[in-house]
Amino acid sequence: MGNNDITKNEIFNENQINIFIPGRLCLFGEHSDWAGMHRVMNSSLEPGYAIVSGIEQGIYATCVKSKDFIVDSSIGIYDGESLHSVMDSDKLLAIAKEGGFFSYVAGVASYISDNYSVDGVKITITGMDLPIKSGLSSSAAICVLVARAFNQLYDLKMNIRGEMLAAFLGEQRTPSRCGRLDQACAYGVKPVYMEFDGTETYARPLRIGKPMYWVVADLQASKNTIHILSDLNKCYPFAEDEKERLVHEALGIDNKRFVEKAAAFLEAGDAYELGKLMTEAQENFDKKVAPASPAQLTAPVLHAVLNEQAIKDLIYGGKGVGSQGDGTVQFLAKDLECRDALIRYLEKEKKMPAFSLTIQPGRTVKRAIIPVAGFGTRLYPATKGIKKDFLPVLSSDGILKPALLILLEQLEEAGIEQICLVIGAEEQEIYDTFFAELPEKNLAKLPESRREIENTIARLKKMITYVFQNERLGFGHAVYQCRAFAKDEPVVLMLGDMLYESETNENCTKQLIKAYEQCGRAMVTIQQITLDDVVHYGIVHGHWEDEKEHLMKVGNIHEKPDRDYAKEYLGTATRRKEKLYYAVFGQYILTEEIFAELGENIASGKKSYGEYQLTDALDKVREKYGMYGFVPAGKSYDIGLPSAYRETMIKYGNHGS
Repeated sequence: MGNNDITKNEIFNENQINIFIPGRLCLFGEHSDWAGMHRVMNSSLEPGYAIVSGIEQGIYATCVKSKDFIVDSSIGIYDGESLHSVMDSDKLLAIAKEGGFFSYVAGVASYISDNYSVDGVKITITGMDLPIKSGLSSSAAICVLVARAFNQLYDLKMNIRGEMLAAFLGEQRTPSRCGRLDQACAYGVKPVYMEFDGTETYARPLRIGKPMYWVVADLQASKNTIHILSDLNKCYPFAEDEKERLVHEALGIDNKRFVEKAAAFLEAGDAYELGKLMTEAQENFDKKVAPASPAQLTAPVLHAVLNEQAIKDLIYGGKGVGSQGDGTVQFLAKDLECRDALIRYLEKEKKMPAFSLTIQPGRTVKRAIIPVAGFGTRLYPATKGIKKDFLPVLSSDGILKPALLILLEQLEEAGIEQICLVIGAEEQEIYDTFFAELPEKNLAKLPESRREIENTIARLKKMITYVFQNERLGFGHAVYQCRAFAKDEPVVLMLGDMLYESETNENCTKQLIKAYEQCGRAMVTIQQITLDDVVHYGIVHGHWEDEKEHLMKVGNIHEKPDRDYAKEYLGTATRRKEKLYYAVFGQYILTEEIFAELGENIASGKKSYGEYQLTDALDKVREKYGMYGFVPAGKSYDIGLPSAYRETMIKYGNHGS
């Protein structure tokens, strides 16, 4: 360690990335991560369960490739001290074993050095508003930051779980040896449901029903986490008396019940019941766990604050944080005003530094775009008399419908409330005619089932907005015409010459929206194709973020590559070490960043193949912000080519063979 500055020739890649990693708050399930690991030796134990959320405070850094491993700071929080080490596992491991802040970063770097062929990175910490030693895991945040820096700079193809594992195993090389739930900060500022079964860890983000307002405060007292963990670990893997049996019960079956209920209340947006559950969980912890470490877990300051009437008037519930004890407390405030009042009270009257955590519902999708402008040249002469999107298709309910109506019904079923059709100005009369009320004499001839379709069409009409594309300047140009309609909100984009058939009780669009709500990033649906077919499609390449291999972190999008190039560079590896190829399925979630990139391309005249392409904007957003590919449980069908339309007529809705 020392005050060594990196020289220009030590940096061999000037592409700088910026990373923010939040601290984490364990809402429910403290201690269950390490307790669940003991199932390796005692299978009668319950797995551990926890709900952990990233918070709004954290660590900010800029990162670049370097010959050595270097960590320094531009904010002076380490008294000018920095770490500068050659990228050598043994030397980094020796630093990790010394303890202290730099032990964490060195531990992760040594793990990376052992498992990947990489050089170093230079990490400059540019900001930190995360309290240290407060139960909010600043150590896990810096460990995840180091893992993510290596992952992104060297394209190590780690998903979020991979980054969490690297951070955890790196931290295990230090004297700290914290539990696995700390690394949930890798998911960002969102609550994550975690399960710890022996050496396995599973995690999934939770969907939140309504905004909830937490306050976290430093009790300005003292606790000894190492002492607490030492006392509680004596109860495992086998309970030798009633006191230890109660610890197993509290961190096992009781904890499972609390966490399952908490997840349900979070997703329902029921803050009142969630607050009551926090209080109940604290009481259970005090009754069954605290006696195993009375010197630390009696926690008089924590309990005095939890029982203070002025505070209880502002909250639904409260409990300890992390290892518990007199370290940090968390409260669920009744509303935004109560949150602010509680923070003022804690800081002014109790002299306890406090900050807020607001858990918001993920941005959901209520708008959709379908570009349908154009003549339909490839289907001429049929399109001389009928627009392509009105071609009839036998739907799954056995009714012959225009393709557009099938798309609109699926959007409504998925929860979409407003739909924008991109058409030519001269085409509006066609759509007005379709959505117009059927004359009574014709309506009277229809059976009841068909009359209900008229009601559906009338309802859908109220959801429709028209946007005109008067110049045919490409798919990206057509989408950009909808920028005002999008209103900086995420929107579904569906192709007007594709149909989608789900293999589950949720249609493909609904599946896509749910995936977006978990990730919060631009998304493109993808489907597996053969290597021989790659020349016909936009090919998406990346690495999997989930065990089921449905969610891909996109690393590359290539339009209609040749077979040899795709075989060399565009195969996505599976857990079975196969290489598979994925093409665009035909549905997207577009974010405001994509419209901004389209606008820049159009303003600067940037075209590909003579047109403004959506793919160019998608690829730039992927590079800047990240993008996900999603494999829905379903199939897509093309109606844009004569041969494809014939196959759709045969196979869509399982009508025929």
